[in-house]
Amino acid sequence: SVVKFRRTGESARSEDEAMCGEHEVRIEGVHRDLEPVELAGGAAVPKEFANPTDDTFLVEDAVEAIGFGKFQWKLSILTGLAWMADAMEMMILSILAPQLHCEWRLPSWQVALLTSVVFIGMMLSSSFWGNVSDQYGRKTGLKVSVLWTLFYGVLSAFAPVYGWILFLRGLVGIGIGGVPQSVTLYAEFLPMRSRAKCILLIEVFWALGTVFEVLLAIMVMPTLGWRWLLLLSTLPLMIFSVLCFWLPESARYDVLTGNQEKALTTLKRIAKENGVPMPLGKLTVARQEDRGKIRDLFSPQFRWTTILLWFIWFSNAFSYYGLVLLTTELFQAGDVCSVSKGRRTMEPRCSFECKYLTENDYKDLLWTTLSEFPGVLVTLWVIDQIGRKKTMALSFIVFSFCILLLLACVGRTALTVFLFIARAFISGGFQAAYVYTPEVYPTATRALGLGTCSGMARVGALLTPFIAQVMLESSAYLTLSVYCCCSILAAIASCALPIETTGRGLQESSHRQWGQEMVGCASHSSERIPRSSSGSQN
Repeated sequence: SVVKFRRTGESARSEDEAMCGEHEVRIEGVHRDLEPVELAGGAAVPKEFANPTDDTFLVEDAVEAIGFGKFQWKLSILTGLAWMADAMEMMILSILAPQLHCEWRLPSWQVALLTSVVFIGMMLSSSFWGNVSDQYGRKTGLKVSVLWTLFYGVLSAFAPVYGWILFLRGLVGIGIGGVPQSVTLYAEFLPMRSRAKCILLIEVFWALGTVFEVLLAIMVMPTLGWRWLLLLSTLPLMIFSVLCFWLPESARYDVLTGNQEKALTTLKRIAKENGVPMPLGKLTVARQEDRGKIRDLFSPQFRWTTILLWFIWFSNAFSYYGLVLLTTELFQAGDVCSVSKGRRTMEPRCSFECKYLTENDYKDLLWTTLSEFPGVLVTLWVIDQIGRKKTMALSFIVFSFCILLLLACVGRTALTVFLFIARAFISGGFQAAYVYTPEVYPTATRALGLGTCSGMARVGALLTPFIAQVMLESSAYLTLSVYCCCSILAAIASCALPIETTGRGLQESSHRQWGQEMVGCASHSSERIPRSSSGSQN
């Protein structure tokens, strides 16, 4: 049996031997009845041979050989709990604000500040949690952020006055800023072929969290009140905080920090839980380098990627939360034309005027959140077909087209359909960004890269109320045009990203060469695999 391989990254061999080229390796004594692993090129390699070209293997080789199994299913549920808790803490803002507006007789600006302070906390802390995860480990950063959010989330239920709840919800926002690091940890345990689908399916837990929060509000708010709602909303965080001690540290992170034995123990544990053998050979320790340095995001290799991703994440949050705010306004008015006409004749309302949420309001919230489920399905279908970059671009283009159609003063039915489609695709674009970002950065800066992108998203979430609510009072057409133009620019930015990560393993090092990738070479392998001199270009 002859299997051809192409060497594209670092190994224990010398640089002369590591020159990119095809290598024929004759594997003798291989049992024909071994279960094969199907590779991208259509070749089959026995599971026992994760890297037959050498007596060493990288973490990437081990993760690919072990595959997706029982361990990853457990990790999916645990990561999903973190996302569910995040969604519930965000959804509660739209329920808590009108309740306190009426109960404590708050002016409108104080109600808006109650929402903004959470986003401010998330914006300020996202890079911090990313740095913690790169310096001290993914598990450490995630565990501390979850316990922080749980502690202050419970305390906010006992806030006696407005000043205290404002302060405590701001601290909750700081904790929520670390929840996206669960994606970093999750992605580093996933084989290449399963990564996109698994990360997208985790986003289903976000939609489940928003639906569960609305259902919880329907049952709790009329009888027990908002304090019990805040308390019960921390249940997923409580479950996660207990189960997170089962989480292992990322093997990629351990190898990067020189903790080879711990990484090997983790890989053996995963292989045992999945019921598959470990790869043959010795685990190779990747070159150690500085971790969590912001300057690495702006190195020549990643400068444009970082800048473009920051704008893409900003546009995602700006458009997503803007659409959520616009939906209520447009439904109340009937269409865009009614909003424009109504603003000219509407008498100014007292800032203390309030209205409690009714059962119909909760039902409307429930229906609008359901649009995210088809968004997940569409993204899941296209992301491996057309690639990450084109999926994000497609999401922004469809969103801008639906927003553009709203300018035609459509009826209530068409308005509902366009808003439904727009929210489905902009949420799908957000999910695609969560897949792409951990894939494009190396292990040393992966958590920081995701954290800074998440921070830019919070900037967009902070600014969008001034467009969706304040500017809307002056001109509905101008408001919609801003969202349309922003999403078109984001689509262009998505296409301009230098790297397409579809079908590529996670990068272990920020040095010139990529991590070793094993591709079974039948014919035409040279057409599919870039040479090492170009494989590291960004």
